[in-house]
Amino acid sequence: MVDLSVPSAARMYDWLLGGSNNYEVDWEACELLLKVAPTSREIALNNRWFLQRVVRVLAEEHGIRQFIDFGSGLPTQRNVHQIAQEVDPESHVVYIDNDPVVLALGQSLLDENNNTAILPVNMTDTDTIFAHPDLNRLIDFSKPTAALFISVLHCLPDSAGPRELVQRVVDKLVPGSFVVVCQLVSDDRKVRDDVTELMRVQTHDNWGRVREKADVDEIFANLIVEEPGLLDVTDWRPDSELQQRQRSIEWTEYGGLGRVPPRTWMAGPGWQVE
Repeated sequence: MVDLSVPSAARMYDWLLGGSNNYEVDWEACELLLKVAPTSREIALNNRWFLQRVVRVLAEEHGIRQFIDFGSGLPTQRNVHQIAQEVDPESHVVYIDNDPVVLALGQSLLDENNNTAILPVNMTDTDTIFAHPDLNRLIDFSKPTAALFISVLHCLPDSAGPRELVQRVVDKLVPGSFVVVCQLVSDDRKVRDDVTELMRVQTHDNWGRVREKADVDEIFANLIVEEPGLLDVTDWRPDSELQQRQRSIEWTEYGGLGRVPPRTWMAGPGWQVE
């Protein structure tokens, strides 16, 4: 059941991208957001373009044929499976999201594609995710896989453990796999506080916070960061100068691509980098 009295971060993102899968309550929340952070449209576009570039790089240059998209959001043009399957039609993609609108639209899009699935699971519930039959039908964890956390970790409060979530997924992946992370950050404390408060109020506390770059850097501590490093994703291997000119000001999507290194099992929990 969709509660149309409460804005959804996924539907707000869709509205900022110019999509149609949103409602008046989402438009109104976006208008308030644009007053606090006027370049929010630019940041949404930059994030979407980054998603498309990084999936293409993973498929073409690194030979990745398995993708798990955590907190995938509403389907729009040039989704993960479309990009990956242009490179290899046998690429497997699993989307994870528990927003009812995302699930309804996503399922209708994927019904005729046997190499894709969408799981109706909270992305933090990794026990359910890893045990899900559709995930295990499509993803062979003995082979390199790409896990995507694109513009979603800021939707999680610190109490939900965004860094720990990524680490649980990394622990499941074989060396040579990849992890993509980007999230909303700002060097301006007032922007961080104002946007965080606005989004928490608008979504009835179904949000996390705008963080600092150091918070994202910590997530990559156990990964090998691929070039060009961790940065505003607008500058991550841009396709054109036009994309680079569509730049956000008050805040940015900050992150990059990390590779799972060789490792050995330690006595006790966790992995040790060799």
